[in-house]
Amino acid sequence: MIKNNRVFRSISLKSLIPQLVVDCLSVFLGYWFAFVIRFDSFTLEHYNQETFRFWIPWLILIHIICFFVARFYNTRWEYCSIDEIFEIFLGTTVPAVLCFILVRNLSPFFDLRQFWRGVYAIAYVLIFGFVCITRISVRFTYRLHRSRHTGRMSVEFKRVMIIGAGEMGSMIIKDMKNAPESKGIPVIAIDDDPKKRGSRINGIKIVGGRSLIPRMAARYNIDVILLAMSTISTKDKQEIMRICASTGCELKTVPALYEVVEGSPASMQVHDVDINDLLGREEIHLNTEEISGYLQDKTIMVTGGGGSIGSELCRQIAHFKPKKIIVFEIYENNAYDLQNEMKIKYGDQLDLEVIIGSVREKARVEHVMRVYRPDVVFHAAAHKHVPLMELSPGEAVKNNVFGTLNVAQACDEYGVKRMVLISTDKAVNPTNIMGATKRICELIIQYMSRHSKHTEYAAVRFGNVLGSSGSVIPLFKRQIAAGGPVTVTHPDIIRYFMTIPEAARLVIQAGGMAHGGEIFVLDMGQPVKIVDLARNLIRLSGYEPDVDIKIVYTGLRPGEKLYEELLLDAEGKCEKTSHDLIYIGSPIKFNEESFLTDMEELRGEAGVDNTKMVETVHRLVPTYSGHADKTDLLAVEADKEGV
Repeated sequence: MIKNNRVFRSISLKSLIPQLVVDCLSVFLGYWFAFVIRFDSFTLEHYNQETFRFWIPWLILIHIICFFVARFYNTRWEYCSIDEIFEIFLGTTVPAVLCFILVRNLSPFFDLRQFWRGVYAIAYVLIFGFVCITRISVRFTYRLHRSRHTGRMSVEFKRVMIIGAGEMGSMIIKDMKNAPESKGIPVIAIDDDPKKRGSRINGIKIVGGRSLIPRMAARYNIDVILLAMSTISTKDKQEIMRICASTGCELKTVPALYEVVEGSPASMQVHDVDINDLLGREEIHLNTEEISGYLQDKTIMVTGGGGSIGSELCRQIAHFKPKKIIVFEIYENNAYDLQNEMKIKYGDQLDLEVIIGSVREKARVEHVMRVYRPDVVFHAAAHKHVPLMELSPGEAVKNNVFGTLNVAQACDEYGVKRMVLISTDKAVNPTNIMGATKRICELIIQYMSRHSKHTEYAAVRFGNVLGSSGSVIPLFKRQIAAGGPVTVTHPDIIRYFMTIPEAARLVIQAGGMAHGGEIFVLDMGQPVKIVDLARNLIRLSGYEPDVDIKIVYTGLRPGEKLYEELLLDAEGKCEKTSHDLIYIGSPIKFNEESFLTDMEELRGEAGVDNTKMVETVHRLVPTYSGHADKTDLLAVEADKEGV
């Protein structure tokens, strides 16, 4: 390899010598034919021969040097396009000008005749043409070879429909045609622009708009649909993906150009369309001024900071340049992964402290508060899995209720300015112990806000989070990968869904609005039937629901209900806030005088006498309908928890 100069870097001698020979011959023939065309004779007169023989080595040398400088010999010409043709134009124009200046000015010193001016122009055109032909022939040969290879190996290649015939679509088609590792063959393109219909993009016909996707997918035997739409609204993108999902083809997508520039290497790859893309909404815009006021240069503590919501809160908070982020987490593996991720991304620019501990241990919580004196606490630590908590109700009470009480009391004692509780829609008219415990957590927040000396308390209530621990999506994906069946508890069960980043952003925004005691309710959009979610995910994976992958209904699990609510009937209408997706529920009415007494009874009963514990939960949360008349079951659960 020639490595002594940047211009020559990565040039292989094996490929360089043939190119040099061809280019030297191109320059020689260019000037030779220029004379022939100019004088209409293949036999040059004596004085022209003498001039030609003298100057041609120098002209060749000048061209070759300029070709090196223009990096002709570093270019992979099997992938050449209009950009490389432009390089050839520049690379041949510069030496043509230099040769004209050289010959015109130095010929008198050697007593040689001048070239006729027409010779320079003709030679320039011919050399440009010869160089283009030799380079394009490399690409043509490569494409011909790959086409034959594709024909022999057609079983391994998939037929691809490109959605979006813009810059991104053009890049993808070109890359699929040229890349030797590509296992897809672009067949047709789809674009909603009526002016593009019937035209071609890199040789691929644009057959029409989105309405033709199902018909064209069937007509052209499409295996994969690739979404290459970099500038399109979320609403249009969702509609197109739903149409694509009905075809039974695999769906893949590519990131927008700005995501490629700003993202990690993994974000640059073509990847499967995620169910989030079907359910996502328009990008959430935050009031950064309002948020910065309570996060910038402040010490922020996130309990459960290694979990799905907690870790995303840490990522979002880091954008607002806090003084310190404290991750308080019981599960060290999650905390360790988050710590490494944040170190790689921010290095020394972010002061991140990872503390292992449980919110159930009051002394540990108080110690951390006393040492670090956080300004804001986001309380995300909780047991959330409904069926598991039904089997261990005492643990749900100890972790969720008294973990929250420990954190809330420590916040007031050590002067935390603001505490934000992560709640759930399952706290509304709860039918399971997990929802009931989160309802009690909301009561704690409201009680503390009315009696606190130092801290403003608030709760943020939202529904299911896609991709979080315990979400149905990972389960469905595993079941589809195994060939099915996909299990759904009930054909009519519905849920509200939100993405993890969306939930975290709104929690942070709501925290900036808190003045004490609010229960913020997030706009979750339209509820989604779980069976529709399963069918869409099956289609996104390239299968047909109930044909390739069966859907089996298993019945509602313990504590599960058909639909979730975001408000109690007693709470009435929500109050609007300055953010379109955040509302404030009315204060909860409860008996404050007996609240602490009931809480102490609950503390003594949790995990010891679950029957009495549930009776106390019912007293604290009158709308709780779970575990009614289930004394025998509770006795068994108490025995299990005592093991």
